Amino acid sequence: MTNKARLVLGIIPFVAVIDQLSKMWVLQTLTPNVPKPVIGDWFRFLLLFNPGAAFSMGQNLTWLFTLIQLSFVVGVAVYARRVTHTVQAIGIGMIAGGALGNLIDRLAREPGFFFGHVVDFISIGSFAVFNIADSAITVGVVVYLIGVMMEERKVRA
Repeated sequence: MTNKARLVLGIIPFVAVIDQLSKMWVLQTLTPNVPKPVIGDWFRFLLLFNPGAAFSMGQNLTWLFTLIQLSFVVGVAVYARRVTHTVQAIGIGMIAGGALGNLIDRLAREPGFFFGHVVDFISIGSFAVFNIADSAITVGVVVYLIGVMMEERKVRA
């Protein structure tokens, strides 16, 4: 196994564990739909249970999002040994770790296996409510794209 594959496969559970620990904390601390201000009304914690994807889209397609996340996590685990660029490895690991964090919710939370709702709790301004896994996916995409651009620049040089 290459060092890049180890990096990818190490980041995935790290992100998923941090995500799940944060969700355990909010589930013990917050009341659903009751905002807890952190920085006034601009940054607050707000516990919601999301059956859909980003911005609560596709609320009746929970099973499809579960399949997509499961396929992605398995696909990345298989693909990891082919990753050759460190920045891309970090990005892919973050994306898959976030997908795994939300997949755990879909498999283990109410209303039931494969149809569970994702725990969201970070609320900034009037933006959508999200979680650590969602943040890891978003940042991971940016990091991965930076890695792709770095690799392209290196090939052209």
